[in-house]
Amino acid sequence: MSVETVRIARLGAQGHGVVEGDQGGIKGPIYVPHTLPGETVAIARNGTHGALISISEPSPDRIAPLCRHFDPDRDACGGCSLQHLADMPYHAFKRQLVVDALASKGMTPEVHDLVTCHPGERQRLVFSARQTEKEFLLGFNRAETNHIISIEECPIASPGIVARLEAIRAVGKSLAAGSETFRVAVLETLSGLDLAAEGLKPLSDKQRRAVTETVLTLRGIARVSVNGEIVIEPQKPLIDFGGVKVSPPPGSFTQATKRAEEAMSELVLSHVAKAKRVLDLFAGSGTFSLRLARGAKVHAVEGEEKPLKALDLAARSTQGLKPVTVEKRDLFRRPMMVSEFKNYDAVVFDPPRAGAEAQMKELARSTIKTVAAVSCNPVTLARDLRILIDGGYRIKSVTPIDQFLWSAHVEAVALLEK
Repeated sequence: MSVETVRIARLGAQGHGVVEGDQGGIKGPIYVPHTLPGETVAIARNGTHGALISISEPSPDRIAPLCRHFDPDRDACGGCSLQHLADMPYHAFKRQLVVDALASKGMTPEVHDLVTCHPGERQRLVFSARQTEKEFLLGFNRAETNHIISIEECPIASPGIVARLEAIRAVGKSLAAGSETFRVAVLETLSGLDLAAEGLKPLSDKQRRAVTETVLTLRGIARVSVNGEIVIEPQKPLIDFGGVKVSPPPGSFTQATKRAEEAMSELVLSHVAKAKRVLDLFAGSGTFSLRLARGAKVHAVEGEEKPLKALDLAARSTQGLKPVTVEKRDLFRRPMMVSEFKNYDAVVFDPPRAGAEAQMKELARSTIKTVAAVSCNPVTLARDLRILIDGGYRIKSVTPIDQFLWSAHVEAVALLEK
């Protein structure tokens, strides 16, 4: 490891400053967290990674971070990577991630300005947790390590989660039997926090009693589950999808912020507004399906059984919806075939980060006129859209959405027609 003085050329896709070219015999690229374009900095270099030591020429875009845990001079929490970047260049960086991904596949559609995210809006977080000899740690890993930074505040999280950090810590401590690291997914619901622990060994009877007794002494905890099994549920967790109440299964996927969810839903619904029959692929617990059912018949396809059951129950329990049918199907191994698309006017799809390459090859051959694509990964979105374009679709617009504040992750909604 050597100490070098370098100049930062640009931000990389992960939000790290990048040293490029040859600077006094130092060959890039070198990736340096907590730095910005134009800055001259001293770094401790280890191969292609640089740890920030000091800044001799700061960028005019550098601002003071809001959170005390975002501090490269101490053990910095790895939950955020861009708290030190001013809003305008930060928004431009997020939008450019989508522009660059599309351009890499030869596409230059209209990309709207970023739909912004604000502090205090995250309704879903995943903490790392571990019991040490001295204390119980609950927080986020330091960047690129397994070292947990135990947090006392979190400006991205909703006030309802921050106010209950000690309650979450108490529940986590009651779950920890040894020193292994585990995860606690926290979802803020209408009826309280839904805590889903993963990575623990099966609970003993003693642990179950401890968890139950702990939760009963606390306020605002709706449910605690371990590895998908409900341990205690004082209140059934409920979330609202456009006026339809859904009780999601433990640890199931939900959108991280309500603002992003509503922005994506508005784009999708306006695009398919004239459709009478809509196919919702990778439907989850019904983020889009249940909203779409206000005006169209919906067939929801999802690979996991429990979210699909939650969607089905919510649809059958809510008056005023058009018919909603459901199908459990692994769309990676068994995508919907072109012959199965003939009964639908529009398709909505929101796959995991891996995208939906096999499904897109079938959809590209269909005659469906209207498609709405939702993605949390611009790279796989670009690959999937290229398949659709080559099959005769055209992109009307792409809207980047900042669901994960101060990170290098960005959502996007692409609207297509054939």
